Amino acid sequence: MKLFSKLYLLVMRWSSHRHAPFYLAANSFAESVFWPIPPDVMLAPMSLANPPRAWFFALLTTLSSVLGALLGYALGYLLFEPLVWPAIEAFGYQSQFATVQAWFDQYGIWVVLIAAFTPIPYKLFTVTAGLLHMALLPFVLISLFGRGLRFFLVAGLMRWGGVRMEKQLFKYIDLLGWATVLLAAVAYVLLKH
Repeated sequence: MKLFSKLYLLVMRWSSHRHAPFYLAANSFAESVFWPIPPDVMLAPMSLANPPRAWFFALLTTLSSVLGALLGYALGYLLFEPLVWPAIEAFGYQSQFATVQAWFDQYGIWVVLIAAFTPIPYKLFTVTAGLLHMALLPFVLISLFGRGLRFFLVAGLMRWGGVRMEKQLFKYIDLLGWATVLLAAVAYVLLKH
C-alpha cells in the first residue's frame, strides 16, 4: 500500500510553499504542547528541498519547539488540575502519565534530554516538568540541547545527502512509514502495560 509515498510527495510540495517556514514553526511549537505530528515530518523535506537553508530550518524548529515546551511547562505548573488532567483523562493517557512521572522520579532531568532527542512524545514531559516544578533554567537548557541535537542532525543529514538521499528515502518511504507505525503500536502497548 503506497500511502506514505503519496503523503511524502504532498509534504514535499508543501515544503516549497512560501509560508512553509511559518507552518514548520507552528507545527514545532504545537507538537511540544499537544500536537501529535513531529516537526521532522516537515523539517526533513524542507531541508531536502532547500539545502542552503537547512541550518535555518533546524534553528527555527528548535527555538519554536522550546517555546512550545515553555507553554507545556506553564500548563503543568499553573493549570494542571483544571485543564491538563481532564485532557489526560479524556484521551485515556493516565497510565502513560504515571509512567512519565515515574521516569522523572528515577532519572530526573536526564529524562527530558531523552524525550527531547527521541521520538517519545515530548509534550508529556514538558507538562510533567511543570507539574513537578522542575527548575526552569535547566529545563530550558536541556530542551535546547536535546531538541537542537535532534533537529540539526535531521537537517544536516538532509543537507548532506541531498537529491541522492531523497531518491533513496522515496524508494523506501512506504516500508519506513509502516515500520514506524508498527513501532508506535508496540510502544503504545508497552506503555499501556
